[in-house]
This record gives sequence, structure tokens and C-alpha cells, in this order.
Amino acid sequence: MTHFGIICPPYPGHLNPQAALGRELQSHGHRVTFLQIPDLESKVQSEGLNFYPIGEAIYQPGSMAQTFAQLGKLSALKALDYSLDFCQQMVEIICQDAPKAIAARGIEVLLVDQLEPAGETVAEYLNLPFICVSCGQVIHRRADVPPFFTPWNYQNTHLSKIRNLLAYYFLDRSCQPILKTINRYRQEWKLSDYHHIYASNARLAHISQQPGLFEFPIPNLPPHLHYVGPLRNASPQLVTFPYEKLTGQPMIYASLGSVQNTKEAVFRCIAAACDGLDVQLVIAHGGGMSEEAVRSLPGSPLVVEYAPQPDILAHASLTITHAGMNTTLDSLSYGVPVIAIPITFEQPGTAARIHSTGVGEVISLEKLNISNLRTAIKRVLTENSYKNNARRIQQSIQLSGGVKRAANIIEQVTQSQRSKVIEMV
Repeated sequence: MTHFGIICPPYPGHLNPQAALGRELQSHGHRVTFLQIPDLESKVQSEGLNFYPIGEAIYQPGSMAQTFAQLGKLSALKALDYSLDFCQQMVEIICQDAPKAIAARGIEVLLVDQLEPAGETVAEYLNLPFICVSCGQVIHRRADVPPFFTPWNYQNTHLSKIRNLLAYYFLDRSCQPILKTINRYRQEWKLSDYHHIYASNARLAHISQQPGLFEFPIPNLPPHLHYVGPLRNASPQLVTFPYEKLTGQPMIYASLGSVQNTKEAVFRCIAAACDGLDVQLVIAHGGGMSEEAVRSLPGSPLVVEYAPQPDILAHASLTITHAGMNTTLDSLSYGVPVIAIPITFEQPGTAARIHSTGVGEVISLEKLNISNLRTAIKRVLTENSYKNNARRIQQSIQLSGGVKRAANIIEQVTQSQRSKVIEMV
């Protein structure tokens, strides 16, 4: 039995797939503990996993909700810039408290989200084995791969490489506060400085919840990188849904995730674009809309705060999403094509993969209007290529192994690492 510790950003888009991986490892007889800020205790425990608080001396309880509320008002680079302070605080919390927490709980191996690079630094400092987990896109940090926050398609040309490197340069420049904080601890711990953000040093294994076909045609991928598909299994949390209100019409499912769900104007545009079409629109707003705002939506959409997303998508003909990786993969798991309206963070990069794989259409926030969206809806619902391409990705997901394969890989590399240590001794 191994005691695994999970370090990841405190966002549902990372917590949920990491929790599924944790539950799978627990089913194999292992112990799993989330190291997280106090606000997440009830969430983690409701997912059936152990919780150990970090940041109690630094973190102001409730400030994550305030950060989410502000992020929901922003888009594109403004949202990225605003998130820097919170990310820097998380680095401080992890580096200051995680080593003590790991010792206190007897954690032997870390599962570190790629978007929480301080976790790798802690593992390196403690000489602990760690596995990198990408809940969003894999961030390759290669000249030929467009950065995750750009809408660019893959082009292995000289000009595109220059463009990509410039974008990475500006990413590192904007993330200097985070890098400086990490490097302050690295210097204290006699480790070499980081020069780039999100450049994982994983060597044992790097787990991605993308299926292989939902990726650019990137050559020469490292052998320790595994595209296992969505990290999913049954959560103890139960979400009810009024199935009796489904009409049997082609269903369009709309969600903007857990951070961008306050974009009332986007929901309003989606409702207006579906009004008058022979479809039933189902909106899950995640608590981002008031009852008054819901009542004022055009048409007669079925609106809920939360939906059992995989179950609903089994009935859907189309998903309209902000291009969050989890909603996108859940849709493709059921062969459902998508229309993506990327807003910020990694969403433009996910949308680029939606476009390159032909599983849907992409409308930028700047070009979003009722006419453009309605045209895209009609096109995706009537042209067979989108559905066929979505089913191709669905088949890839079914063959990728998912959370079970991820857990098996983690067990294999962990056992292999232990065997090497024993041989050295």
C-alpha cells in the first residue's frame, strides 16, 4: 500500500478529475490525501477522500470565492493577469506548509497537477517520487506547440515556432511573481532555479486526461507521457435532475463551467440563438445566475443550477461550452459535437483542438452574437462530419483506459522506483 498526496489548483476543473483518480487508487488499497486550503475541506471529503489543510497561517478563509467572483467578470488576458496574485499565494502556501503536511501524514508519493508547479519543487526538495497530472491540456513548452492560452493550430514551420516562442516568453514574463516565489524556496533548498513556468520535470510519468486523438499531431512525444482519456468514476455526490421535463426534442446542453458561469450575456445569447429552433436547450449555470436572470432568458430553456453532466450528455445532440477541458471531454465521451466559446486560461487552446479535430465549431467571444451562434448550431446539428468526428474521438476515449489505466501506470512506476531504490541500497 502507498500513501499518495494530491497537490492541485483549488478549482473544480482540477479537483474533480483528481478526486476520481484518488478514488481509483483507494479502490486498489492505497491511501490518498488532498493537501488543500481550508475552504476545500467539505468538498474533498464529500468526494470520499482524505483532507489535510495547508495555508491556515496565510490563507484568508473565503477569499477563493471572492477570487472566483472577480474572475467571472473578466475574460482573456485580463483574467490571466488577475489570477497571478492568487497563484502566487498558492505557491507560498504549498512551499511553506506542504513539506510539514507530507511528513505529518506519512505521504510517500505525490500526484502533482501540472498547473501547480510548486508541488514538483516540494517533491524535489523532499526527494519524493512524483507523477505529473494534466487535467487541462498537456503544456509541452516546445517551440512547435502553440501555448495553451492561444487559439493557434499546430504548424511545424519556422514562423510558427518564432510566434510560439514569443508567446511563451511573454507568459514567463507575466508569471515572474510566481517564478520568483518558487525560486526563493528553491534557492533556500539548494535547488536550481526555474526559468520557465509550467515546464514539468516529471520523469516517472505524466498523465493526461486527453485521449491521444484529441491532441495536435506532435511528433517525438516523451515515452513517460500517457494520454489516458478522461479521469472519471462515480462520485459520492448525487445531483438530481428533472428528467421528466425533457421533451424528446434534440437536446442542446450549455455550460460555462465553474468560474465563467456568471457570464449572463453569454447564456442570454445561447438562449436567444436556440429560441425558435426545434431543440430543447438545457442550461446548467453552476450558481452563476440569479432566479430573476433565469426567468428573463429568451425562449423556454430548462435551467438548473447543477446537472449530472455525463448522464445528461448521454441524451444530448450538441454541447455549447466555454471549451473547458472537462465539459469538452464529457461531451466527446458520448460522441456529442460541441460549439466552443473560449473565454480565458487554457480554453483557446482546447478550442483549437476542437477545430483541428473537426468535432465542432469555435466562436470567439468578440464574434459571439445570436446570428453567428444560430448559424453554427444549425451547421453542427445538420452536417454529419461533426458527429462522425466526435464519434471517432469517442472511440479513442473508450480505448484510452481512463482512470483505471492512470492508476495502473502510477502503481507500475511507483513500484519500479521503489525497486531501484532497494537495488541502490
